[in-house]
Amino acid sequence: MNLRLPGPTPLPLEVCAALARPMINHRGPEFAALLAQITARLQEVFQTQNDVLLLTTSGTGGLESAIVNEFSAGDHIIMAVNGTFGERFAAIAVAYGLAVTRLDFPPGQAAEPAVIAAALQADPAAKALLVTHNETSTGVTNDLAAIAAVVQAARAQGRDDLLLIVDAVSSLGAIDLPTDRWDCDVVVTCAQKAWMTPPGLAMVSVSPRAWRAQAAAKLPRFYFDFARAKSSAEKGATPWTPAISLFYGLQAALDLMAAEGLPAIFARHRRVGQHTRAAIKALGLSLFADEAHASDTVTAVRVPDGIAVKNLLRRLREEHGVILAGGQGAIAEQIFRIGHLGYVTEADIDQAMAAMRTVLG
Repeated sequence: MNLRLPGPTPLPLEVCAALARPMINHRGPEFAALLAQITARLQEVFQTQNDVLLLTTSGTGGLESAIVNEFSAGDHIIMAVNGTFGERFAAIAVAYGLAVTRLDFPPGQAAEPAVIAAALQADPAAKALLVTHNETSTGVTNDLAAIAAVVQAARAQGRDDLLLIVDAVSSLGAIDLPTDRWDCDVVVTCAQKAWMTPPGLAMVSVSPRAWRAQAAAKLPRFYFDFARAKSSAEKGATPWTPAISLFYGLQAALDLMAAEGLPAIFARHRRVGQHTRAAIKALGLSLFADEAHASDTVTAVRVPDGIAVKNLLRRLREEHGVILAGGQGAIAEQIFRIGHLGYVTEADIDQAMAAMRTVLG
């Protein structure tokens, strides 16, 4: 099977072997050592000196944790939305009673820093900007460096406590995201994407600015309480029962990532992303995303006229063992998506493209 989803992604054999290790006491010294090593490695990949917390949950749980820890009901926030996952992040905020100003950008297009700057200026009460770094549903990577510069400019004008909260679920570990250099306050990612680990772990970095906001925030939280997670981590544990096997797998994946090195990882994803887009165009197919902002972890492709996307995906799966993802939301029938993040090379893409060529005739 050639699993070319934008998550869950294929697992290296080293990760599969690690997942089979026997259980240990999650309140004992073995787990404390495991947690400490993983946390230190995560800080390297997050490129941060900030706290990095591990939560046994999905990426959506990680996004919810950012909301419940940083805000109080009625707080004003601005959310850049250019796809399904931006919509989800905004919906979580609405569910908790925040006053959300949505900046909607067309699917396939990147969020515009100038529009974000104008929105921040128009609402001096806004406590945060929320943004999806890599919009998995459309294959667009937002220019987070430029967006972070907008937030930094607002802070320089007296809004020192303005938060930048980033959904990096399908970017971190594959696309460069220097958390500290860009002064990001909360960055959320999860295990089943670039980290080559099964679903079930979210990893969240928290800045000093975000900790100040967390101390003042009033939204209810229990399982996702950052303060509990930090206090437990300082004792070598987690506040609740961790998914120990996933910690094993993540440890093995981080070892592989450390051996490859961040610059090489980013270059490989850039190379494979370009290779995928070139292969799609060679088949006569059209890319959905603005290519100037095309993602290096997932490519969205327009479905050719006269082709039913469900039938196309079924034939790829049943006849060739190639698993691609469909579209989501309003564009569900218009696109399919190819994941190329984590444990991936050009050869994996070539196999998928050969199958696509056969199915399309």
